[in-house]
Amino acid sequence: MTDAPTIETQEEVMFFDTDCGAVVHNIAYLRMIETARTRLAAKLGMSLREMSETQLFPVVLRTEIDYRKPAKLADHLIIRGRLQSVERVRFWCAFEIHRAEDEVLLVTCRQSLALVQMPQGKPMRLPADWFEKYAHLSAV
Repeated sequence: MTDAPTIETQEEVMFFDTDCGAVVHNIAYLRMIETARTRLAAKLGMSLREMSETQLFPVVLRTEIDYRKPAKLADHLIIRGRLQSVERVRFWCAFEIHRAEDEVLLVTCRQSLALVQMPQGKPMRLPADWFEKYAHLSAV
């Protein structure tokens, strides 16, 4: 059994992330989570290059997100992500976004994902070694 992979990334809020009031809009948080999830996937053995070569991609099935406090233009944000649970054909990742200056929690997010073989779009079982590595996260 190994600890669940985690990642931490940082972002600075840019003009394109905000509305006319200099407050981060909801889709910008999802973009930041997408970046963090891509880096987490690499730690799980699914780098962008490997996905391109194998045509096996993690696909988001569900996103649950809570916007707790707003981030604003020029804020520095910390995005933390982790593998949360593993099932037969899907897995859950959890993310938090904090303002770096004071560590205030701004956003929490959970996403359910499945592995899909392209171009057929066929759902695939998760890698067998995940159930050994992450037995403590297994819902199976």
